[in-house]
Order: sequence, then structure tokens, then C-alpha cells
Amino acid sequence: MSGTLILVRHGQSEWNLKNLFTGWRDPGLTEKGHEEAKEAGRKLKALGFKPDIAFTSALSRAQVTCDHILHELGQDGLKTIRDQALNERDYGDLSGLNKDDAREKWGEEQVHIWRRSYDTPPPGGESLKDTGARVWPYFLHDILPHVLRGETVLVAAHGNSLRSLVMALDGLSGDEIVKMEIGTGVPIIYRLNADSTVASKEILED
Repeated sequence: MSGTLILVRHGQSEWNLKNLFTGWRDPGLTEKGHEEAKEAGRKLKALGFKPDIAFTSALSRAQVTCDHILHELGQDGLKTIRDQALNERDYGDLSGLNKDDAREKWGEEQVHIWRRSYDTPPPGGESLKDTGARVWPYFLHDILPHVLRGETVLVAAHGNSLRSLVMALDGLSGDEIVKMEIGTGVPIIYRLNADSTVASKEILED
């Protein structure tokens, strides 16, 4: 066995609460979101995890989540790399819109296709396939080498950027991954073999 990869979606954001398409916009966490992030750190601490390095996106909701987790682990100041390759899927023209308002404007079926299709992007935005096209190469080049050296790596990111990683790690199809929900503040722990295959996977749900 090689190292450990810990994936955590940011805590609930203000726009999650308001049912808005967020994408690359940068709202903060709600009070609940801050607590979800802290609780993720407490769960990891209880199991004895101690990351050697952390990665997060260029968006504050993921960065703050990462900071909360590291604080709960007693690891303030751990080397943390921020990169927009880990950003949420770009929702383009949908960004900032209420999801119900978007359904009124474009129709429920069309909005559902944009949200849940693997390879159909909204106007001016990215599909999940597009998101994976930037997330997976970054993972292979920048994150995976740390895991293969036997390190424990924390990645605090977003629902769709993490979906892209889970899809590849679990060998899921496009149809399968769009149906998967990744909960806010819920750690997903992968232990990888030396050949980068998955040895085990655990989701730390309540």
C-alpha cells in the first residue's frame, strides 16, 4: 500500500443555502458550513489522520474549509497549495441565478440536462466532462506523486471537481457519476496502492 488521499467538499456556502448556481463565484460559508468543516477536522483527528500536505482551489469557501480542518488537526500552517484547477465546475450564464428562476427561463428539462448531463455544458460554462479535463491532469501531475510517496494528502475542493476525481478513482461511467452526491464537509478517504489503484475507500458520514 502507498499513501492516503482525503477528499472533502467545502462546507455549506451562502449560495448553497439560497439555492443559487455558484460555480466560480466566491460566496462565503454559512454558519452551518463553518461547523461542517470543523466537524470534518474533528472526525479526521479522532481517526489519527495527519496530512503531510494540503491542496485546495482558488475559491475561498474551499480554502476556509481547508483551514478549519487543519486547525482542528492542530496543523495550522501546513503547506497548502491553492490552484484553480480544483475550482468548482463553471456554470457560465447560470452562475448567480436561482435554480428555480433558471428553470422558468430555460425550462425544467433543459436545466436538468445542464445540471445532470456528463458532457453538455450550460451556455458559457463547463460540463462535468470539461471539469474533469482540468482536474484529473492536475491530480496526476501535482497531487498523486505525494500519495505514491506514502504521504497523507488532504484535498478540500468542490462537489464537481471532487466528482471528477471520484469518477476516475472508482472507475465510474459518466452516467454513474452524475447521479452521485458528495455531501458538504464529509471526508472521503482513499488508501492507494503503489500502482495508484484503490486499496480501500471510506466515507466518514454521520
